[in-house]
Amino acid sequence: MLSRRRRGKKKPKEGTSESNSKSDNSSNSTKSKQKSSSSSSTTNTASASKNNKASTSSTSVADSNVSNPSSRPSSADSISSAASSVSGSVVSAPSKASASASSVTSNISTTNSIANINSSTSISKSSTPSNTITNNYTMNPTSNMMSNSNMNAINASAMKDLPALRDAQPAKREELFRQKLQLCSIIFSFDDPTVDKRGKDMKRQTLLELVDYVNTPAGQKIFTESVMADLMACVSANVCRALPPVTDDFDPEEDEPVLEPAWPHLQVAYEFFLRFIVSSEVNAKAAKKYVDQRFCLQLVELFDSEDPRERDYLKTILHRIYGKFMSHRSFIRRAISNVFYRFVYETERHNGIGELLEILGSIINGFAIPLKKEHLQFLVRALIPLHKPKCVGMYHQQLSYCIIQYVEKDADTAAPILNGFFKCWPWSCSGKQVLFLNELEEILELLGVEQLAKVSKTLFTNLARCLDSEHFQVVERALFLWNNEHLVNSGCLSRLNAHQVLPIIYGPLYKNSSGHWNATVEGLAQNVLKMYMEYDLDLYDKCTAAYFKQEEEAKTKQEAVAMRWAQIEEMAQENARERMMVMA
Repeated sequence: MLSRRRRGKKKPKEGTSESNSKSDNSSNSTKSKQKSSSSSSTTNTASASKNNKASTSSTSVADSNVSNPSSRPSSADSISSAASSVSGSVVSAPSKASASASSVTSNISTTNSIANINSSTSISKSSTPSNTITNNYTMNPTSNMMSNSNMNAINASAMKDLPALRDAQPAKREELFRQKLQLCSIIFSFDDPTVDKRGKDMKRQTLLELVDYVNTPAGQKIFTESVMADLMACVSANVCRALPPVTDDFDPEEDEPVLEPAWPHLQVAYEFFLRFIVSSEVNAKAAKKYVDQRFCLQLVELFDSEDPRERDYLKTILHRIYGKFMSHRSFIRRAISNVFYRFVYETERHNGIGELLEILGSIINGFAIPLKKEHLQFLVRALIPLHKPKCVGMYHQQLSYCIIQYVEKDADTAAPILNGFFKCWPWSCSGKQVLFLNELEEILELLGVEQLAKVSKTLFTNLARCLDSEHFQVVERALFLWNNEHLVNSGCLSRLNAHQVLPIIYGPLYKNSSGHWNATVEGLAQNVLKMYMEYDLDLYDKCTAAYFKQEEEAKTKQEAVAMRWAQIEEMAQENARERMMVMA
């Protein structure tokens, strides 16, 4: 279905296409005096054109749906040749948090995206452009969707009335640009790809022409405050929408994502808006009235889209908005944290957690030191609980990067991180334990002496529990911590901390070193014991004696318990015999 809204009337500017239309109509009216029938037709056409022009020249407020006819497209070759001039920041989470995190940005892959946009469409120019919009579009003030009968009116003859932006006179380009934005606000239904195919193609060509035009520094000068309302109305009409509900049996780890059927229009709309956001010609102070908090919230909600292509665009655009509009930064962080709260404590279902964490990784990297209380609360309340959901493996790499960024900014955050970390430890899932051990190693590399003193008992107790696991991969990954030279030479596993570590982990190490079924585990455990023996032989002997004594006490206790149960069983049998004798 197609949609339009009635727009308020506004006095047109001088030099616009309307004035040209008036003069043309006046000339036609003079000539029509010779024929009365042609005079009547010319007068009606001029009146319809004037009314339609007045309704489409007014500006709209941000986030409202706008009506639109389409425009004559530009060439695909000019788009793809100019695509490499636009670049932006793309957030990425490295696999190792100790890697350089000074700037998490890279060039936006504009060339590839534009090539994909143009791959399925051929663009042709009209030989006889007109400066008027025909009256085929009937406004409906109560609905944004046009009826099926009216949809047939959206055809090539109606959509090609506007000239190309590059062919228009400079004085008329802004008004023409605004009219094309209104054209692109018409929303088509993609439930049936065969319906209104021509109208869909014409809208796509118009969007491509807009992208092509603003892809140059000269074209970006059109991003003035006077067009921002129509621009944001066009973007909101195409992008901001309700996502389809997810079925109960959908498994993001197993099922293929459902791709957005309207992607041919949606992709170009995102490309166009991205160029608006990254443009140096856009005044942030003026634009923030249109790129407001409501719009930012809608973008955050769209991260739940199943289409990974859309989430990738959203990631880049939201990160750019965060960098350009400082007044929106706190609100965007709160909106993201609310998504995390709902995901952790209510649904445990969201498609864009990884992309949101990638944005946060770059944001956290820019936090000033010392960290604000708001930032510390975000860590404790939003990030650490993200270790709880069952699907943590889908976004663990990005989450780990964010956590490491906090520890690098402020080492004192290691204590609350590790305490919350072990509360969420997945003891029943070996695969997730391996992921958590990877993250733990990165945190331990940044742990200082003061921080270790606060968490040493909790840390080594849980480490011993991992060494005592029944799953060999968990034990193996835990033993690999002693292959980290930094941890062994100057970290928490070094000689200086041997008196804290060895008494707690000696028991699991000894059992794994003396007859574990996996040869790798057995060899690693023997190497660790040998290392501590070389560090401090007296400590090693004390731990050995304490372990055997503890084992002997445990054995004695177990025998006592077994003897007690045997006595209880004997007493029960005796009572049963006495009962039988009484009954006899």
